[in-house]
Amino acid sequence: MENQQAPLPNEDEPEATTSLWVNYARNGALIAVFLLMIWLAFNVHLPTIEEIRNTADATTWTTRLLFIGAYALVALTPIPVTIMATAGGLLFGVFEGTIYSLIGVMLGSWGAYWIARALGRQTVRRFLGRHAATVERKLESRGLLAVFMLRLMPGIPYWPVNYGSGAFGITQREYLVASTLAVIPGQLSLVAIGAFIAVPSFFHGAVIIVAWIAVAILTIWAYLRWRRQGKAATLEAPTT
Repeated sequence: MENQQAPLPNEDEPEATTSLWVNYARNGALIAVFLLMIWLAFNVHLPTIEEIRNTADATTWTTRLLFIGAYALVALTPIPVTIMATAGGLLFGVFEGTIYSLIGVMLGSWGAYWIARALGRQTVRRFLGRHAATVERKLESRGLLAVFMLRLMPGIPYWPVNYGSGAFGITQREYLVASTLAVIPGQLSLVAIGAFIAVPSFFHGAVIIVAWIAVAILTIWAYLRWRRQGKAATLEAPTT
């Protein structure tokens, strides 16, 4: 009888199993939060938006520093920064909320950049998961413009750009300049949405619309420049 060779273990199975458990944990957490919100709505007196804003104003810089610190921590994680920016508008209004949101998101993004530099390319590539290929491909040899475009591109959260920029060779100067310029209109629009929820007004609505238009224009401009840069690099590449 011929000896039958034992089947080779599938290297992808541990990763697939881990991903499955991560999905279960995430969905379970969402269900738990949803049930908690229902319980709070029926059993706990929640403060109104006006009461929350009055409390924030009364505590002066304590609440503001806590908000900036919380925003920076959120920017280090896959949690959407949309939550914090909108909360900034609810608590502090358009002008203060935008300033504190920009400080918080840039501190967190800068921290994520250096964490990625410390972890290394391979570790960050695994951490980014499904975003890894897209972020690495678009950041490769494109520098400041690539970071700027990824910041504005729909469907790409902040955190993969933060960690990808640190791991895939973007200089700190390019990263900080591109990130600061790119996040301003998006943060402004989100903060304005929060302010509009708290105090519906023509001004807040106008800020939202103007910021969205700015995001659309900048996204198109960055994409066209990025495409043009890529074509130029292809034409200049030596042929064999």
